[in-house]
Amino acid sequence: MRCLILGFVGGSALLQLQPALPGATTLAWLVLPGCLLALGQHRMRARWRRVMPIGVGALAGFCWAAIVATRALAPGLAPQDEGRDVTVTGTIDSLPSTGTDSIRFHFAVETVQAPSRMAVPPRIALSWYGGDSSPAQAVRPGQRWQLKVRLQRPHGNANPGGFDYELWLLEQGVRATGYVRNEGPNRRLAAFVPTPHNIVERARDRLRERILAALAQQPYAGVIVALVVGDQRGIGQADWQVFTRTGIGHLVSISGLHITMIAGLAAGIASWLWRHSFLMPALQLPLRLPAQKVAALAGMLAALGYVLLAGFGVPAQRTLYMLGVVALALWTGRLPGVTHVLALAAGVVVLLDPWAVMWPGFWLSFGAVALILYATVGRTAAYKQAPPADAAPGETRRGRPLSRHQRLLRALHGAALTQYAVTLGLVPLTMLLFAQVSVVSPLANTVAIPVVSLLVTPLALAGGVLPEPFATPLLLAAHWVIELLAGLLQWLSAGRLAVWTAPAPPWWAFALALAGTFWLLAPRGWPNRWLGLATWVPLLAAQPEAPAAGTLRIVAFDVGQGMAVLVETSGHRLLYDTGPAYGPDADAGSRVIAPYLRWRGIDRLDGVVVSHGDTDHVGGALSLLRAVPAGWLLSSLPALHPVVQAAPRHVPCAAGQGWTWDGIRFEVLHPSAASHADSTLKSNARSCTLRIAAPGGAVLLAGDIEAPQEVELLARAPAKLRADILLAPHHGSGTSSTPAFLAAVQPSVAIFQVGYRNRYRHPKAAVYERYGALGVQRVRTDEAGAVVIEIDAGVRTEEHRTVHRRYWLE
Repeated sequence: MRCLILGFVGGSALLQLQPALPGATTLAWLVLPGCLLALGQHRMRARWRRVMPIGVGALAGFCWAAIVATRALAPGLAPQDEGRDVTVTGTIDSLPSTGTDSIRFHFAVETVQAPSRMAVPPRIALSWYGGDSSPAQAVRPGQRWQLKVRLQRPHGNANPGGFDYELWLLEQGVRATGYVRNEGPNRRLAAFVPTPHNIVERARDRLRERILAALAQQPYAGVIVALVVGDQRGIGQADWQVFTRTGIGHLVSISGLHITMIAGLAAGIASWLWRHSFLMPALQLPLRLPAQKVAALAGMLAALGYVLLAGFGVPAQRTLYMLGVVALALWTGRLPGVTHVLALAAGVVVLLDPWAVMWPGFWLSFGAVALILYATVGRTAAYKQAPPADAAPGETRRGRPLSRHQRLLRALHGAALTQYAVTLGLVPLTMLLFAQVSVVSPLANTVAIPVVSLLVTPLALAGGVLPEPFATPLLLAAHWVIELLAGLLQWLSAGRLAVWTAPAPPWWAFALALAGTFWLLAPRGWPNRWLGLATWVPLLAAQPEAPAAGTLRIVAFDVGQGMAVLVETSGHRLLYDTGPAYGPDADAGSRVIAPYLRWRGIDRLDGVVVSHGDTDHVGGALSLLRAVPAGWLLSSLPALHPVVQAAPRHVPCAAGQGWTWDGIRFEVLHPSAASHADSTLKSNARSCTLRIAAPGGAVLLAGDIEAPQEVELLARAPAKLRADILLAPHHGSGTSSTPAFLAAVQPSVAIFQVGYRNRYRHPKAAVYERYGALGVQRVRTDEAGAVVIEIDAGVRTEEHRTVHRRYWLE
């Protein structure tokens, strides 16, 4: 059974790596051999019978995941319906997320009113913009609304090492995104539509409102909300950075540890009440039904309720299914082995959600439990009391119960062994998934696990469900403990060596380190277990891959409507612009650029250029400078700008500046030094324009310069404009890329960094055609994703959506 389930999980994972879904004919050809193997298994030799379940399970997992994915992709929005206004009726289907000027929520569509022939997917993600007086402020889960919306097909930024938003939408059943049109006939039709899902979501919403009201203006109210209802959107980016650097991110959500604790508490209370026949002593309840079965049922129901509040995440599912298997075994009188329980839980998770294998939480959750089982089961011996003074030789007091001191020592020994196994055992997997590992994690978790699990979570849950006047003091107490813990974590995370970073490892380095880890955690008596650490050297000591000498690499990120380009030589790295700000706690620096640098193992930038002060160019600068040290900042920003104040060293950009890195020449062509004192100029007019010349070709990064600045460049430095790669000025707007400018540059490749269906309609059709008429290869980041260009003897272009094609990518 375990081999069959492992094969099923592997087959589901294999399907998620496919560029296209298999058709019905292909699936039929896969199902047929699987059935034949299953039917003929008893006739095979014994050694083959042990292997066949893995193959049969892999075929079943692959086919099942393909069927589920096909059904999920079916209700899509037609391309011709993108951007059309449509009036729909339905219910608020999720916890709303409130921003500074918007509310975001999922909407379950019931009917389409106008135009009635337009096919709208059954679940869509909407944003509703407006101030405090907007009707959006009244949105609550379970309400029925009539809304006028404008929709588009699912689309997210596609970058190496980044978050796959389109996959997340598919897993959530969302097949279109959009926003509410404020001028439409938007009105609430029903205060609440009672369905099981809506009841759960409304309960989560009420608990969240209650906690936020009790902890108004408190800095860690979002952490308390996350522990009670699983909504992590209220935790700030700076706090997440601290939790990640200290390795306790798993504790600030409803994790398996918290669910197990709540289930155990409920089971203990139910067992005690049942054994004492509470309120009904005459019925002699323990004689009618064993207290053990009642405890298992009570623990399972408590876990189910908590998991529903958690939003049904993978760690919560894993724990719930494991508890369910154990409870079912107790009720049926069959107690399976712990590995069977773990395998069944994994199989159920993947059966219900084949995309779970694509998220780190799945592998970390099941990996941690598997490591604990490998390192502890069958290896812990109970402490024995010393034999009495008059005991015969060899006589012990094994049959007597342990003292309180001995029980405490055994518990501490077990906890230390578990922490040791998880901390060391997850290093290879953590490096593979995140390209970093927290060095201070053992110390941080030693303090945080008991504090959060035994103090904060019970206080927060009690404060969430108990009436006043008990609720607020309990919630404040939970917040006070979290605040103290956060102070310690901030101190631990502040050290430069708090986190070890290295590039995401290749498969062979991960496999070697994983084998060495099992060697390291092997039972006592295994020879030279410490040598397992040697297998980590290729994993932890790897250096970021860099271009060859004389080669220039350009990475144009897919940041939406904005600019961000990483320039690499053999020994230096420069970032040109930092992309847009998406919201108060979200920007391209933290969501796109920093994750990519971490994935590559790049822990420092030699320089950063911010072309000008528009938010789509400078929006990610602050978070990036906090996450990645930079040698200097070159920009046209004013001296009092927050980004300038945060930079280690700032130099105003001006024509004539230049430097050479590894045989590659960097020159600033614009603006002139005198332009910084001209207050009449727009921000675009002072865009830092950078030309990079390598032996094999040149790159021109033009920022948002427009026609007047192009004319100025043609007059001042026409000979220096020639470049093979051109970052299209001002995203291909109608005010730039004049014919004379393009004739001087003569690019072979033009990169348009634009957002999908952006409101500016960049690039303008006439400008885009102008490039095409000149025979220029045009690459749009909204269609190609991140673009990697290498210039050595020639020019090589790599588009992320093409190279890393997946079946769900639009």
